[in-house]
Amino acid sequence: MPPQGLLLIAAYMPAHWPVRFVDENIRPASDADFAWADVVLVSGMHIQAPQIHDIARRAKAAGKVTALGGPSVSSAPEMYPDFDYLHVGELGDSTDGLIARLDESCAAPAQQVRFETGERLPLSDFPVPAYHLIRLDRYLLGSIQFSSGCPYRCEFCDIPALYGRQPRLKTPEQLTAELDAMMAQGSYPTFIYFVDDNFIGNKKATREMLPHLIEWQKKRGHPLRFGCEATLNLAKQTEVLSLMRAAEFQTVFVGIETPEVDALKHMRKERTARLPMMEDINTLNSYGLEVTSGIILGLDTDSADTEARLKAFIDASNVPILTINLLQALPKTPLWDRLKRDGRVVADDTGLESNVVFLRPYDEVVATWRRAIAHAYAPERLFQRFLHQVEATYVNRLVGPVHGKLTWNNLSLALVLAFNIAWRIGVFADYRRWFWKAVLPALRRGQIDAAFSMGVVGHHMITFSREALRGEQNASFYSAQSRRAMSMAKPPEATFTKMRKSR
Repeated sequence: MPPQGLLLIAAYMPAHWPVRFVDENIRPASDADFAWADVVLVSGMHIQAPQIHDIARRAKAAGKVTALGGPSVSSAPEMYPDFDYLHVGELGDSTDGLIARLDESCAAPAQQVRFETGERLPLSDFPVPAYHLIRLDRYLLGSIQFSSGCPYRCEFCDIPALYGRQPRLKTPEQLTAELDAMMAQGSYPTFIYFVDDNFIGNKKATREMLPHLIEWQKKRGHPLRFGCEATLNLAKQTEVLSLMRAAEFQTVFVGIETPEVDALKHMRKERTARLPMMEDINTLNSYGLEVTSGIILGLDTDSADTEARLKAFIDASNVPILTINLLQALPKTPLWDRLKRDGRVVADDTGLESNVVFLRPYDEVVATWRRAIAHAYAPERLFQRFLHQVEATYVNRLVGPVHGKLTWNNLSLALVLAFNIAWRIGVFADYRRWFWKAVLPALRRGQIDAAFSMGVVGHHMITFSREALRGEQNASFYSAQSRRAMSMAKPPEATFTKMRKSR
C-alpha cells in the first residue's frame, strides 16, 4: 500500500515548500535526493527502526536537517537521539510548530528539539494525501482512512495510547474526494484497504458513511473493492454487514488472537471470549467477507495443549490467512507496563524472536510457532481452506457491473498476473495440484479476482512459511525480509523538502 501517513504530511506542508517524496519500498533515496533537499522528514514503525537510523545517517552525511514522526517515535522517542527534530503524536499543533521552526531556519538546532501534539487536528480538516507525488500503479493495494482510535483496551495494543479510545472521523465527502484523487491518475489499485484501527469503533458513524460509499460506487460503475479490519462483534451488526456487501467490501482482518477463552479474558478481550467464534466467522462469510485472522503465541496462558487447539481452530474455521506471531511487548501498552514491572521485557532482543520473557521455555515457544505455521500453510490445507471460501464466501459477494473495472490498466495487470500465476504456480510450483483444486472451481463460478488472489497470496504464504521453517524468517508475519537481511527490514519512507521562502 502507499504510505498514506507521510503522504498526508506532504499535503499539509506549506504550498511554497517544494516537496519530493521517496518510498524506499520502491527505490532507495539517492544522493541527488539528499543534495536537493533542505530538510528530510521521515516516518516509520518499530520494525523499521534500523532503516530509520540509516536514513538519519545518510541525511547527516549530506549535511541535512532531519525530522522524525510517526508511530515508532511517538511511542518511544528515546529510541531516536540521532534526529534533529522529533514529532511526537498525530497531526496537530506540534506539526504547525515544526513547520514554523523550519520556515524560520533550516539550520540544525544545537540539540534535539521535540514537538509533542497537545491538540490534534480534527480528521475532518485533513487534506487529501499528496497522491500526485507518487505513481499509484506501482502499488498492489490502495489505502484510505475513515476513523482513528479504538474504544477497546486489549492488553497488547498501543492504539488507545497513541490515537485515543474515542474514534475520530472524516466526513463521507472527504472519503469520496480521496477516492476521486486516486482515480484521477488513470492507473490505480482497484482494491482499497481501510486502515482504521477498528472499522466499527463508532458503529453509528460507519453505518451512516456506507450509503455514501455505495452511491459513489454506483455513479462510477463500481470500480473498486474494499477491505478493512474490525473486531469480531462486526458479525452482530447485520445492517452494517448488508451495507458493506453493497459497497463491495470483500475482506476483513479480525484480531481473534487465540481460540482459548481464558487467554482472551487475560488479555482483556472479554467481548471476544463471549462470542460464538465459529458462528460469527460463518456469518461474516455469508456476507461475502473473507476473514483474515491475527493469532498470537507466547501468551502467559499458553500450555502444552495450545498448539493442538490452534491447529484445530485453523482447520475448523477455514480462515485462509492467519498472521501467526509471537507476543511482542510494545511501549505504551498495558502489557509493556506489566512485563516491565516483572522484569520480563528483554532490553536487547538482538537475535531473539521476541522482546518478551515467556513463561514457557523460549525454544519451546518458537518451536510451537514453527509447527503452527507448518500446519497452517501446508499447501493442501491452505488451498482446501481457499476452496471452502470459493463455495461459502465468494458466492455471497455482490456481482457489480464490470464496465467500471474495464480499464486498460486493469486489463494489462490482469494479463500479467494471469500469466505469472499460471506459469510459475500452475506449471512449475510443487504445490500446483492443490492450487488447481481450488482455482478451477473459482474460475468455473466466474470468481476471477478470487482466483488471482488465491494464487498471489497462496504463493506468498507458502514461500514465507518454508523460509521460516528453514530459519530464514523471524517469527512475525510483518517482517518483510529474511533473517539474513534483518538489518534491512521493510524500509520506511521519507519526504524531502526544499525550503523556498515566500517572504
